[in-house]
Amino acid sequence: MRKYRVTYAALLVSSLVAGQVAGSITAPAAHAAPAAKPPAVSAPAAFKFNSVPMGAGVTAVLENINIWSQPGGNILSYTLKYTNPGNSSASLMHYFSRVVTPGGSVLPGNPLGADATKKKVGAKETLSVTYYVNVGQTSSLQGIKISMLVWDAKTKGYLKQMGSFGVPANYSTTAAVGTSLSTVMNDIPVTASADSLQLYKYSGKVYAKVGVSLTNKGNKVLSDPGYSAYLVSASGTSFELALSGTQADYKIQPQEKRSIYYITEIPAYLKTDNMKLQFTKKDETAKLELAKSSYKLPAASSPNLVVGSGVVKKIVVNNNTVDTLLRNANVYAQDADAVWTFQMQLKNTGNKAVTLPSYDLAVKSVKGKVFPVNSKGISGVTLKPLETKIVPLTVRVPLEVDQSGLQLMMIESVGAESTNVPESNGAGESTGNTGNTGTPSTAAPATTTAKMIFPVAYFVIPYALRTEVMSGQEYMTTNSYGSFSYSILSLQRYPWRDDDIVAARLRVTNTQNVSLTLPELKGTIKLDKESLPVTTELYMDNKDSSVLAPGKSVELYVLGKIAYTSEFQDMRIALNGTQNSETVPFLDVSISNSINSIPTIEKGKSYTISGKGKTASVEENRTTIYQGESHNLVYTELYLSSEEKRQSKMARLQAYYKTKDGQYFEAGTSQSENSASPGAKQLVVLWAKVPKATDLADVSLYLGAGIKEGKLIEAKEEATGFVNVAALQLNPQANVPKNTLESTVVYPYTISVLTSQGKRMKSSDTFDITMNYSLRKDNLYDAGVLEHKLILQITDPFGVATEKVLTLGTDLIEGTNNLYSFSLSRPVYKTMDGGAYRLAFYDEFQGERLLLGSQAFGVTNVVQNKTEE
Repeated sequence: MRKYRVTYAALLVSSLVAGQVAGSITAPAAHAAPAAKPPAVSAPAAFKFNSVPMGAGVTAVLENINIWSQPGGNILSYTLKYTNPGNSSASLMHYFSRVVTPGGSVLPGNPLGADATKKKVGAKETLSVTYYVNVGQTSSLQGIKISMLVWDAKTKGYLKQMGSFGVPANYSTTAAVGTSLSTVMNDIPVTASADSLQLYKYSGKVYAKVGVSLTNKGNKVLSDPGYSAYLVSASGTSFELALSGTQADYKIQPQEKRSIYYITEIPAYLKTDNMKLQFTKKDETAKLELAKSSYKLPAASSPNLVVGSGVVKKIVVNNNTVDTLLRNANVYAQDADAVWTFQMQLKNTGNKAVTLPSYDLAVKSVKGKVFPVNSKGISGVTLKPLETKIVPLTVRVPLEVDQSGLQLMMIESVGAESTNVPESNGAGESTGNTGNTGTPSTAAPATTTAKMIFPVAYFVIPYALRTEVMSGQEYMTTNSYGSFSYSILSLQRYPWRDDDIVAARLRVTNTQNVSLTLPELKGTIKLDKESLPVTTELYMDNKDSSVLAPGKSVELYVLGKIAYTSEFQDMRIALNGTQNSETVPFLDVSISNSINSIPTIEKGKSYTISGKGKTASVEENRTTIYQGESHNLVYTELYLSSEEKRQSKMARLQAYYKTKDGQYFEAGTSQSENSASPGAKQLVVLWAKVPKATDLADVSLYLGAGIKEGKLIEAKEEATGFVNVAALQLNPQANVPKNTLESTVVYPYTISVLTSQGKRMKSSDTFDITMNYSLRKDNLYDAGVLEHKLILQITDPFGVATEKVLTLGTDLIEGTNNLYSFSLSRPVYKTMDGGAYRLAFYDEFQGERLLLGSQAFGVTNVVQNKTEE
């Protein structure tokens, strides 16, 4: 064995000089190939090579031969199939092949890395081995010969030529147009054919898109074999192709047929006749790129990418068809721009989930001006089988640009960045990298592809002004959350401190047969063509429920605060949700300034508050006027009746008094913070100070439920706005004081003075008064802190008045026949002889008084007896 190895090593050395006698090597007559099974890889040309006998029954036949340019010289690769019909194995160590170039060079073939380990052909087996040779500048297969030799100790030089394979002049490694090639990819049998060559022009560049049909004939999944693909011109210039983003990491199931697309940029001047698609694969051991199968391409065509209005554009992504449709295009003017809004509808019509590649979007005018559109909602989105997604899009186009004929461009990004720069070879083709794709080259193709911006579709945007929504009308719409109808129930304007509130009340109804999940909505309001939105708040009834069942509705308010002097013609209301920290439009409507009048509630009728856990009715108890010296005070008591079936805290009331001449006065409020039982009533007090000259004959109360942070609030909280506003017509009652002190009401107390006695001791300056009274507390209504003060005014017989503030429940206690005493002292009382004094009750509230009643009582003089003296 050792001696054999030494002899074999010597033979290898001697074989390196065999090229010196290459000219004397002649091919014997080719022998007919023995009957055998079809080869695993069939030559694309119709020509078949005859087999060469290698001795002991073993034959060899040339299966395919290819040549591919490399930086260090062109690499020729060829595959030999050995057939051993015998009963014992045959050693490949005895068989040799040489490549003879047209120039006479004889070059030994080197097995590829994977085939270098193949040492023998088993009995009754066949074995294919692929070899490569660096043929220098030789670029054509014409005139190439493969010489076959065997080890023979009796032959000079130890090598005996058994025959050769001469490549005929008409031999081609390229499959003809319209024909399929049986080949192997990743050890899986595949039928392949070139389907199409399409040319696209975009941004001053030309892109070629090559379509290849692959049918997996094996029983395993075929994934991307890792081949490099090139577009080769008739003159031999090659351009590296990038796999389309819609085909990334493709997998073809057994017996499945799929179209795969490759893209590259080519020079605008390149002739596209008789182009071919060439696949190559890098041998990691040899660090060389070797030619694999190639296909002649059909004549180039330029597809029409324009998608008409309302037309569905089908995009194939990983063998799944995705329907794309541009819909709901609207435009409105804002500042110096036309603001376009539209939706891209995406539907996966396949039976597998699909992830879209990266797309760039832009709007192009008829004169070629381009305006970018945020494509975040489309790029990389995943669609489940039969799933539909609606992606909202917005773009601003200057008004000076013609708004008719706009197109939405859908652009795919393919490949990675490259820094090579193309150079011209003087023949109208490039010899270096184009700088945008791979390398057009007559020497060696590039190994990287540059990023390409590749057009997919141009959607025609119909010129349609945003339609104004009319109150009370029902409108249908669809967005990324689903389909629903909406209507504007009312548009109101009412006071809020130094500003006004404009409030749009909307109803949203789920029109689908599945539930509609509402996002956490936020609203914006813009008036006329103002670019900045007004300060906005959104209130939604039953906000805690984010899911609307089919046919169910939800009402919401969008409130904006504006200067009370502001005038406007149109209002734009936008509702937005949030997904992955991105703002996603939900609804966008324009409304003309058709302000609805505030609904009026007649005197004596009730006002209703609606809200989760806070439903209640409100009715007037009394309204009166406190007459002051510089101001009057309008005072109203309301009954707030709970209509809930559980104990709950009532909504905070917010109100403004409105006079008949259009003046508004914000009402102060006192309201209970306690929970109300079902059917229970609470007493709510409202008041406002107004100028003395204010006519309060037809005063009304603009009444609503206070909100903060989108929710109805309770009495202890401070409101930032109010909703469900109505004008409650009040019935002011003139104050008529009683001429007695019986049943005097200072809620929640009622006081009755039964008797009073005033006594003066003779020669004394003290006047003693006693008051016999009854005090009862009414607990029928719950109330907040009531700031009423009971003032007792005593007017003595000389007309001098003295006042005392009586605290009910403390100074005066509850019960009947209670006694309250006090004394007055003045020197003049020494001269008083009889007469009468008057007691009067005043209700003081917020510094203003209301006379409740008064009554006169006689003075009794008491004479001291001598004992006492």
